[in-house]
Amino acid sequence: MSKSVKKQVDEAQNHKSPELDLSDKSISKILDIPSLFSLADHLTKLTLSHNKIESVPAAIVELHKLEVLNLFNNHIEELPSNFSSMQNLKRLNLGMNRLYQLPRGFGAFPKLEVLDLTYNNLSENSLSKNFFLLGTLRSLYISDNDFEVIPEGIGKLTNLKQFAIRDNDLISLPEEIGELSYLRELHIQGNRLTVLPPELGKLDLYTGQTVFRADNNPWVPPINDQFQVGISHVFEYIRSDTYKYLYGRHMQAGAAPPPKKANKSKKICKREIWAKK
Repeated sequence: MSKSVKKQVDEAQNHKSPELDLSDKSISKILDIPSLFSLADHLTKLTLSHNKIESVPAAIVELHKLEVLNLFNNHIEELPSNFSSMQNLKRLNLGMNRLYQLPRGFGAFPKLEVLDLTYNNLSENSLSKNFFLLGTLRSLYISDNDFEVIPEGIGKLTNLKQFAIRDNDLISLPEEIGELSYLRELHIQGNRLTVLPPELGKLDLYTGQTVFRADNNPWVPPINDQFQVGISHVFEYIRSDTYKYLYGRHMQAGAAPPPKKANKSKKICKREIWAKK
């Protein structure tokens, strides 16, 4: 561990600093950071992005006042089973790692508001059974993963305002997405979607300061035609009785989904894992 890391931790201790930024320090083990846990009584923000960390130790929960934990761009494959007992955590960034699975009980974070899991190896089978009990969640980012469906539990995240699941393998959206009445940003571009559930029409994602991105999907012609005119026309169309009828027929037909667009084995997070094994 470099002397500069020890110096930063010592300074944070001497000044009772609430924030510590140890990004890009070639750290491979959190437990090797000298005296880190001596900051537990005052540390509220810890940044460990752009390092070489492979796992998060169970001892991380000793930093009991943490509100922000940034682990973006590491080599993390494993999270501790007690992770969600971090009672004050509000923002968690695990983007650009090597996660295939979330631990049991992950959905028990009592105050988590922002969760970034972008660019991992996660799918609908990776989520803990209680994942959708994260009722305080306002922003969920799971783009660049391997999701083919969004579990119906998404409807329980009633405080969600931003949801990004672009560049996955999505073949459908659940009707429960229409229950996210506070949703103001939805990113579903770059998937395998052909139709939209009529329930999405309950949401306002086209007026005011809202964002709806759905490009680069193989939409059926009637929907694609509406996209050419504008987002408001898409929502007007999926609310119509004509579309609801056509949607029902489409779902009953059970047509094979479009093929996957890319070989995900070329993702850096996969290739490096396989190279290690």
